[in-house]
Amino acid sequence: MKVGDVMSTEVLTIGPDAPLKEAATMMVKAGVSGLPVIDDGRKVIGIITEADFVTAEANRSWGRQRRRLLASLFGETEAPQARSVADAMTANPHTIDSASSVTEAARKMTELGVKRLPVALPDGTLEGIISRADVMGAFARPDDALQSEIYTDVALGVLQLHDSSVAVDVVDGAVTLRGSVPTRSEARLLEELATRVEGVVSVSSDVTWSTDDTKQGFGAAGT
Repeated sequence: MKVGDVMSTEVLTIGPDAPLKEAATMMVKAGVSGLPVIDDGRKVIGIITEADFVTAEANRSWGRQRRRLLASLFGETEAPQARSVADAMTANPHTIDSASSVTEAARKMTELGVKRLPVALPDGTLEGIISRADVMGAFARPDDALQSEIYTDVALGVLQLHDSSVAVDVVDGAVTLRGSVPTRSEARLLEELATRVEGVVSVSSDVTWSTDDTKQGFGAAGT
């Protein structure tokens, strides 16, 4: 499953010159915790999240204290900070392309510690957004969808096995493979590819094989 299969294409966005209050209002009304920031050409130049508002408020509070201190000591003041989206946003945010796997998106979000990733074309144009909820939805796929993908796409499509050579059972995301295939490498590939299907929790294989093609000269039948 690719990012393009689960991402949201109707994305609420905001420009860098918009006031912070406008961004906050949009996020509250839409029930979202982040907005991609785009330029006039719809290229992603930043992202603003709830965390950015917290940081902006903390800096504003410290700024007031600092201005009072400077005013009392030197008669100097500083202009308030973080008035616009550009002042508070995270610039040049990490993005992902729609052809990447959902697993890659999940790994990237985990490594970066973020809840969402803008989906962008190679030139930076916004194409959509993928969130943790989208990833969770992919991993909460129904058992019959998992069974169909492993049997039809993996066993018959990728490995081109005979339609009666293997059986795939899925219960609560746990996959059991049964049957017999010509070679040991095909048995291994079937199990390995099944584990990579988004939503699979575990894979147990009872698939037997006739020829051990992993050793020079091949070997005897086995499991």
